[in-house]
Amino acid sequence: MIDRLLTPYEYEFFRNGVIVATLAGALCGLVGVHVVLKGMSYIGHGLSHAIFGGFAASSLLGVDPVVGAGAWGIASALAIDGVTRRRALGADAVIGVVTTASFAAGLALFAVFGRRGPSFEAALFGSILGVDTSDVVAVAALALVVGSGVVVGYRQLLFATFDPDVAAVSGVRVPVTDALMMLALATTILATMQVLGVTLVAAALVIPPTIARMLTDSFSHMLVWSTAIGAACGFVGMNASYHLDIQSGPSIVLVGAAAFAFTFATSGARGRARAGRA
Repeated sequence: MIDRLLTPYEYEFFRNGVIVATLAGALCGLVGVHVVLKGMSYIGHGLSHAIFGGFAASSLLGVDPVVGAGAWGIASALAIDGVTRRRALGADAVIGVVTTASFAAGLALFAVFGRRGPSFEAALFGSILGVDTSDVVAVAALALVVGSGVVVGYRQLLFATFDPDVAAVSGVRVPVTDALMMLALATTILATMQVLGVTLVAAALVIPPTIARMLTDSFSHMLVWSTAIGAACGFVGMNASYHLDIQSGPSIVLVGAAAFAFTFATSGARGRARAGRA
């Protein structure tokens, strides 16, 4: 039994995939806390679709898909943040227009010009076959940068998340904090796209912090719990994907969904009420 569980670790691509999935889960869990508490769960879903538009365009133009998708995603994130901050339109409306249009553009480009470059299915649903050492280094570096930023800017993030008006009066630069979190969100989606796929990144951003919210009222504890839960889902989901012979993204999300269902059933009315206030 133990030998069977350890068999996939004989392959370098799988070892790299497990490391990246674990780091990606932790990163999504950490960034997702701000997203969930701000009531912006839909933005993770939206930005992942926007990044797919950049992936498609860059593939057809012969540009590095990571560069093209990253630039597209960051531009979309900043555009959404800028428009919603002016309160000309509701956040949901802006997210819906910008991101679904980007996703539709990507599908249209593939339909008209054909599929070129990296796998279309891998971009949508994730695949560990393309994960190499450079991906491990890139995700680890991003996790270190984002984690350090959260630790250093904890006070600003806390105020900006729960009470932007008081934060502004207290000297916290809320627009800068929000913009930096949007950048972190866009780069997180880009970095985890290889393992999770653009269609499932949103679940990895929402499920761990929602579980954490059912477990604690403390913002700092929620950050720790969400990061740990995301990492665990990534690790367990990646191993399950090999043994069940399914794609890595769906496997990781299903593990997270099972963890959510268990926590929802056992956390009691108080825990569910906390999640409802998120």
